[in-house]
Amino acid sequence: MEEWRAVAAATGPADRAAAEAAVRLAYRSAGLAGPDRVLWARSPREAVELLLELGERTGRSVRDEVRTGPWEAERSRAHAELGVSGYTALWAATGARLWDVTWALAERIRDGVAEELEDTPQIRLLLHDAVPGQHDAAWLAALADRGPALAGLADAARHAGWWWPYEDVAVVCDRPAELHRDEAGRLDRRDGPALAFSDGFALHAWRGMPVPADFLSGLAGLTPERIREEENAELRRVMLEFYGYERYLADSGAEPVHRDETGVLWRIGLDDDEDVAMVEVVNSTAEPDGTFRTYWLRVPPRTRTAREGVAWTFGLSAEEYVPLRQT
Repeated sequence: MEEWRAVAAATGPADRAAAEAAVRLAYRSAGLAGPDRVLWARSPREAVELLLELGERTGRSVRDEVRTGPWEAERSRAHAELGVSGYTALWAATGARLWDVTWALAERIRDGVAEELEDTPQIRLLLHDAVPGQHDAAWLAALADRGPALAGLADAARHAGWWWPYEDVAVVCDRPAELHRDEAGRLDRRDGPALAFSDGFALHAWRGMPVPADFLSGLAGLTPERIREEENAELRRVMLEFYGYERYLADSGAEPVHRDETGVLWRIGLDDDEDVAMVEVVNSTAEPDGTFRTYWLRVPPRTRTAREGVAWTFGLSAEEYVPLRQT
């Protein structure tokens, strides 16, 4: 299990010779002759650009034969040998402990590539033709050691990043150059990219939330005015977390005007403008790291109670807002 946790988080140059041998083994295990050429890219973005340039010269995708078929066969075999409860226990002890982190990261990479190039059906199709390599660590942790069928896929994950299997060509990526995560495994970095490849493709994030690259560089000069001007609620929350809630309230001249079981209503007086009213709400569901996140809800200036403010965010009156449970 620890081996696959390390594989999922591995950074640095690929072992190209070992990776190419693993890719060819995966083809042979699927009953295929193997690609005429193995080409390298520095990131998934560069790989997609290369595939767009190659066009039909790659031949058809053989991902189903190389990855999907062997994986499904091994999973079915494990089910038959272990039974439902046994397989559930196997997955709980292995893949389930890596799934959320690795699959979320793979989805972030797909979205990041699509956004940087052009989010078209063709590019999305190319991205889903990929074998995620090290980001397949969850199911490889559960199944790779049960027999030789997945040996090529497992070795490729150990030695490189994503790769694309086609009839005539395989395109293989280097691993990331940098990876920064918080204690819950989410992408997280305040002074640069949280995930970066050697060609410059990068993802920026704060505690798992995607943010623009230039957004983080502007946090050092934050002011209460800049925070209030931000229209994106998620980015405003990041600003508030960075600036500090208590500091923000103090610097803004905010006053707590009401509190009840739903939260605390604060009011900030502004010159030549209507007051800013915000409700401080603590999420009753713990974060993955065990902490409880505080949310700040912008509500109409006329709001008189915390309950009224929270209710307004749901389009309800204070009398109508009677949640069965908080989440």
